[in-house]
Amino acid sequence: MQGNFTKLTYRQTGYFSSLITDYLDAAPALKPFYKHPVTIEGMKAAIEARKEFPTDRTRLVKHLQNQYEGLPSSEIVNQKIESLSKQTTFTICTAHQPALFTGTLYFVYKILHAVRLAETLKQEFPSYDFVPVYWMGSEDADLDELGKFYLSNEKIVWNTKQKGAVGKMSTKGLDSLINRIEGELSVLPFGKELVSILKDAYLNSADIQTATFKLLHGLFSRFGLVVIVPDTAILKELMCAVFEEDLLQHIPSSMVSKTTSELEKNYKVQAHPREINLFYFKDNLRNRIEKKGEQFIVTDTDIVFSTEEILTELKTHPERFSPNVILRGLFQETVLPNIAFVGGGGETAYWLELKELFTHYKVPYPVLVLRNSFLLVPDKWQDKIRKSGFGVLDYFQSETTLINTLVKRNKNGQLQLTKEIASAIQLYEGMKNKAVAIDATLEKHVDALKTKTLKPLEELEKKMLRAEKRKYTEDQNTIHQIKSALFPLNGLQKRIENFMPYYSRMGAEFFDLIYKNSLGLEQEFGVIEVI
Repeated sequence: MQGNFTKLTYRQTGYFSSLITDYLDAAPALKPFYKHPVTIEGMKAAIEARKEFPTDRTRLVKHLQNQYEGLPSSEIVNQKIESLSKQTTFTICTAHQPALFTGTLYFVYKILHAVRLAETLKQEFPSYDFVPVYWMGSEDADLDELGKFYLSNEKIVWNTKQKGAVGKMSTKGLDSLINRIEGELSVLPFGKELVSILKDAYLNSADIQTATFKLLHGLFSRFGLVVIVPDTAILKELMCAVFEEDLLQHIPSSMVSKTTSELEKNYKVQAHPREINLFYFKDNLRNRIEKKGEQFIVTDTDIVFSTEEILTELKTHPERFSPNVILRGLFQETVLPNIAFVGGGGETAYWLELKELFTHYKVPYPVLVLRNSFLLVPDKWQDKIRKSGFGVLDYFQSETTLINTLVKRNKNGQLQLTKEIASAIQLYEGMKNKAVAIDATLEKHVDALKTKTLKPLEELEKKMLRAEKRKYTEDQNTIHQIKSALFPLNGLQKRIENFMPYYSRMGAEFFDLIYKNSLGLEQEFGVIEVI
């Protein structure tokens, strides 16, 4: 499977915040908030910084080997895990929650970007090895976000009454959703293959994090992707000192608050720290920890700890303490020998709040790489786009802009009163010069007459355009159909659509298509016209 590939800047798309476009443009206002540029030089500096940090590689490898027991063996994944024991191996990490059936397309995009970047860096630095890693945010409890996906623009929701971390939720009841997927996609060339993969992952796993782990291993192990599920005592032990300072001294809150106060002078801040940035995490419970007087309470429960008791709990059961967004990145970078983090716009935004926190704890800050984004244009829409008289890139504009362009183009400017308005302005300027020569106080009077004349002319121009638009009903419908197909629900495709329809049509070649068109360090938006 091939595709014509076109690049444009993220700013050109019109779909990204000023913070992200300024970050990509290396705006001076943002430079104090990150460590390394997204360049080969930045990567080299990140490698040198990481070499000085004492990563517990033995612990990491042991955890991964235990985690992968029982899964179908993958020689390339096993080699990647073993290579992490060497001081010359580094990771390229991306992260996401265990969204149901991967949620949206950008889940896939960020994984394959990490793969591509790891390979790019191997070419640039052949004496080192680089492992693409997916860090599973299985402790996230936002079921409203993670328990839904779209098929044919229809939102399908997992109606479960389970509470707590989504990764811990039982997979019971998902057979009905898989049946729904099977009914729609099994008629496609690779639909049955996909349904078989989903059933094996979800219906033969006790919980969502295990199902997601199996699914990603099945789909991406051939790319050498290593999946890490960090919800374990052996890894969280590494964070006990940080967690204790968060509980008792609120140092992370203090550090990040200073940064956010500076950042929000020019930009919208993505996440604000709490006094305590930890959840208590046990069984189906993941609730915030708050300090009230001399006690630590777990919100919306009867669980209460004294200072001594909560420190004993932390030492005995570190797995019961779950970091929020402020501490999650620090946890990740403490565990992994990581040099680059591949994240979306929201992730990049909150990472820009964390630099001073990393500096305080002397943990290397990674290169922040905005994950690849694509617009996929299936062949059935390419002919319609050509017939519409526009190119694919034109469709990043609004429907109104496209229709106005179409109408004006076909009328060759006949609908614009530019000359007439210019003549009127010239007429009144001449009158004003004569009037002012007689009495200077008449200037405002002439200006008022000009305004009264120009406003109706401008309104007439708009009415002429609206009247002409009504003659283009068929063209408007075509533009609307194309916009709805390429930008579902008036948003970027990657934030709505799921990989499953594409896989059902193309099989594993879909991932190959994305992989081949994935950029490494080039931070640009890609348009793939699928052939």
